[in-house]
Amino acid sequence: MEPAGIIPPMANKQRVVVGLSGGVDSAVSAYLLKQQGHEVIGIFMKNWEDDDNSEYCSSNIDFVDAASVADVLGIEIEHVNFAAEYKDRVFAEFLREYQAGRTPNPDILCNAEIKFKAFLDHAMRLGAEKIATGHYARVRERNGSFELLKGLDPLKDQSYFLHRLNQAQLSKTLFPVGELPKTEVRRIAAEINLPNAKKKDSTGICFIGERPFRDFLNRYIAKEPGPIKDEKGRVLGQHVGLSFYTLGQRQGLGIGGVKAKGAQKGGNDHAPWFVARKDVASNTLWVVQGHDHPWLLTPRLSAQDASWVAGHAPAGGDVGAKTRYRQADAPCALQPQGDDRFDLRFEGPQWAVTPGQSAVIYDGEVCLGGGVITTDAASA
Repeated sequence: MEPAGIIPPMANKQRVVVGLSGGVDSAVSAYLLKQQGHEVIGIFMKNWEDDDNSEYCSSNIDFVDAASVADVLGIEIEHVNFAAEYKDRVFAEFLREYQAGRTPNPDILCNAEIKFKAFLDHAMRLGAEKIATGHYARVRERNGSFELLKGLDPLKDQSYFLHRLNQAQLSKTLFPVGELPKTEVRRIAAEINLPNAKKKDSTGICFIGERPFRDFLNRYIAKEPGPIKDEKGRVLGQHVGLSFYTLGQRQGLGIGGVKAKGAQKGGNDHAPWFVARKDVASNTLWVVQGHDHPWLLTPRLSAQDASWVAGHAPAGGDVGAKTRYRQADAPCALQPQGDDRFDLRFEGPQWAVTPGQSAVIYDGEVCLGGGVITTDAASA
């Protein structure tokens, strides 16, 4: 008996190339497509080579898992190396942004430049009609255009990371598990005895993995120590380099328990400190006490390098927006500034809005696109 939750077979059988990562989501995606009668080919993408055999990031182990899945499913698998493209298109930009004091999201750039560009191009050369990945998202065709929708599992929706996909990319893409909850994906994997059915979900970017982030950046970005100051300009300590901190950060500041000089008895001397601003010009890290300090809250933001799923900016008006992954859509007003820039005004202040991260725009379940945040809580 077939596992429940299978998507009905498509009348139009196609050659579909699936990105097999070694994880359970892409494995079940390949299974679902094969059940629908498609000709399925697996591709394993190797995107990183530096210290690839370390304990933190080993694509060799993932490839063994992907190959084992392909064997169980009875499909071909090809190992493709995109490490050079990744380093040029994703990692170089990642380092540039961090050196400029911003906090980029390489997963978003990887999807736009590698998984749905280099990988898509490779798949087309193999004669594929569609590609598929294990992302929790959906594609809907409406009136000849394609919409990017949230995955139906609200805890796993990954449309935030896919918002830069365009019409040409979406027209060639399938997200087989986007209609399913993660629990059902795990259940299907176990029922058909996939070897990675219980494999833990990956949480780190491959080139960083689970290692301490500061240790990784140390290898590529020089330390430039400078002062840590509070809102009154008092020096509380020294930071190791602005690139190693992000807005809203609480851990690793090295100033825990610092008592401000002249503090009044009974004051909030020992409330936690949070990174609130990074002044690149003066190499100063500004910190504040208290989660709800005004410097950590912003009612509006500006974004640039916008990318719109429809190919053009939507009309201004009421929308929802995420300024970070795993955040509920925040009600706001969208004010496009041409196709490349936009402003957002939120109904309620947003916490630790971070330059370099993406503001992603939604109309209900439809992801409209987004852009890179240029102004934060401190400067808005």
